[in-house]
Amino acid sequence: MRVLVVDDDPLAGEMTVAVLEDLGHNCQFAENGVDAMSMLAGEDGFDLIISDMNMPLVSGIDLFREIRSQGVDLPFILLSGDDPDGPRAAEPKLDACLLKDFSLEESLPRVIDEVLSRR
Repeated sequence: MRVLVVDDDPLAGEMTVAVLEDLGHNCQFAENGVDAMSMLAGEDGFDLIISDMNMPLVSGIDLFREIRSQGVDLPFILLSGDDPDGPRAAEPKLDACLLKDFSLEESLPRVIDEVLSRR
């Protein structure tokens, strides 16, 4: 599966990419929402987007809303360092919102499976 990972923190983004690559996925990394939009416009074939919530320029929620407004219906998982219930309430159409913490290596694969099984 081709996954677009969006995170303004290179270390956190690399950790997410490492978890996904260990699962056998191919990843592209964008440092912010603007870069992610460019990558989505210029490249076809992503199967999933995983984005950090709190980023400068374009937040994860704003990225989600923008791609949906453009008709892009890829599964979208939001990662947040804060309580994930807030973003879920703000945007109930998110496929998932997950706490970005030390358990990501275990929780992210489970959430990906759940999201893809609903589609």
